[in-house]
Amino acid sequence: MTDWDAVSFVLASKPRFQILLELREKKCTPSELTEKIGVSDARTSTVLKELEEQKLIKCLTPDRRKSKIFTITEKGDEILEEVHELTSKE
Repeated sequence: MTDWDAVSFVLASKPRFQILLELREKKCTPSELTEKIGVSDARTSTVLKELEEQKLIKCLTPDRRKSKIFTITEKGDEILEEVHELTSKE
C-alpha cells in the first residue's frame, strides 16, 4: 500500500528527491551529497534529517559525528518508484 503522504513529502522538495536518487545509486556521506546536488551543507543536513524521520533513508554510522554514511531504505526506494511513475506521466 502506497504511503501517499511520503510521496507528497518527496515531491514537495527537489533536494529530497535528488538525495533519494543519489542514495539509490550508492551510499554517500553528507559532503558527497552536498557536492552532487549543489545545495548548502546546512540544507543537506536538514534534508537528511527529514528523510530519516520519514524512514526513507537510514544512517549506517549513527555513532560518528563526521562523515556519516547514508543509504536509502526499502520504503525510500518504493516511494521513489511512485514519484517516478507520477512524474513520468506529466
